[in-house]
Order: sequence, then C-alpha cells, then structure tokens
Amino acid sequence: MVHADVGIVHPGSMGAQVAAQAVAAGARVRWSAEGRSAATRERADALGLTAVRDMAELASECAVILSVCPPAAALDVARQVAATGFDGVYADANAVSPRRMEQITRVVRESGATVADGGITGPPPREAGITRLYLSGDDPAVETVRALFDGTALTPVVLAGPVGRASALKLAFAAYNKISYALAAEASALAADHGVLDDLRDLAAHLLPDTPLARPEQLASAGARAWRWEPEMREIAEAWRGSGLPGSFADAAARTFDRWQDHKDDRTVTGDRLIADLMPPRPDDET
Repeated sequence: MVHADVGIVHPGSMGAQVAAQAVAAGARVRWSAEGRSAATRERADALGLTAVRDMAELASECAVILSVCPPAAALDVARQVAATGFDGVYADANAVSPRRMEQITRVVRESGATVADGGITGPPPREAGITRLYLSGDDPAVETVRALFDGTALTPVVLAGPVGRASALKLAFAAYNKISYALAAEASALAADHGVLDDLRDLAAHLLPDTPLARPEQLASAGARAWRWEPEMREIAEAWRGSGLPGSFADAAARTFDRWQDHKDDRTVTGDRLIADLMPPRPDDET
C-alpha cells in the first residue's frame, strides 16, 4: 500500500478515475475546489477525494501533484502550481506536445519540483489491463508515480529517457486512433451526400469491421469527446511540425471535431447526427 498525500488537478471524467486508483492504492488524494462545478464536487466526493480551499493549500499538503486536464489548460495549471512554490513531484499526464511538455517542465522546476512526463492511453481506468500511464523524465519523480499506481487498474509503464518521450508516444497513438474517427465521419458524409451511406457501412463491415466507419455507434462516441479532442489535435499538429512533418492531418481533424462542440458530454448523440453536422445545408433545406 502507498501512503502519500496526492493532489489531483482536476477530477474530471479521466482525472477522477486516475485519482480513484491512487486512493485504492492507499494514497490520500486532495483536490482544489476553487472555481469548480457542483458536478465536479459530487464526482470527487463519490470517489473519496478530499476537497481543499485552493491551489496553495493543495500544494502545501501534497507531496505529489497530478495534472489531468484539457491540453489547452496544461501550461496554465503548471504555472499556478509553480506560483505556490511547490517543490514535490509534479506529474503532467495531459495530451500535450513534447515542446509544450518542455515548457511545463521549465516552469515547475523553477519552484524546485521534479517532473514526470505522463501519457494516458485508453479509457478512464476502471478495469485492470486496459488503461496505461506511460512515464518519462526525472528518475525519482517517475519512480514515485510508478509506485503510486503499481498494481492498480492504471498500469504504469516507464520509458527510459527525458521529458517529452511519454508525451510523444501518447500523441503518436492518439493521432492514429482519433483522426480515424474524423476520417470515418468525413468519408460517411461523402457517401451520405450521394445516397450510399448504408452501402458504405455494409462494405466497411465486410472489409473493415470494428472500425468507426463500419459501426455508427462507435463513431457516435466521438461526439461527446470532441471538445477535448479538438485542442488535442492542435497539440498533435504542433508535435508533427516539431519533427519536420506536415501537421495537415491533425489540422483537418481539429476542424472536424470543432463542428461537434455542441455535443459536449452528450452520450445520446448519434453517428448520423455527427455526419449531418459536417454537411452544408441543401438549398431545399433553407427556410
């Protein structure tokens, strides 16, 4: 069992379940309630997390801080933590580019913290053997975080090497996995425009089963998450360009996901609705 004081920023759908695994391992997990919603508080309370007043109190009471937030907020969160003078272990487990992770590292090291670069692959961890947390960076910080989740439903995997390696692996996987949803939606919209969507799905079921192209319900799952995937695509595009590669695939996927922003956290949206959102109105549809 791990007996440590751990802070989580913030307990959203992924962060809350990550924190729950730390609790299951024996850690005492706190979170900053400042500016958070009632839904976040209910989620945190249900998982046994302890609320503190603000980031300063979180940093003063915790030896480890885990950042699990939308990628666009990751650098700002790091700055907030560094401003408290936090000098413990800071683990950023967000979908950010290696360059952004280097910026985050510089910020938190200025306050004396050690850094673990983390990349989460898979769904929020509830079942062992599915979700992984890849780690690279400062050896003591990596070992602390690895030990924190060892034996839990969040499997830690250590990558030898500096900050940036875990983030690069996370984004490389996300690029292939999530852009496939955007590509399936765009291909389906083309087929729908010509009245052959059902035929496309039949063909995909024959040749590409278990893909978003063949399974409308799988495609539909992207709708509720598109608000998080859009900024992640921006990070992927930056990472590609940082490696001298074109970022155009990720840029295009970001524009596709941006069309689905209104479906944030809507688990009832259908694949057909997402496809329709990509298509311009026909003249006879206008009023």
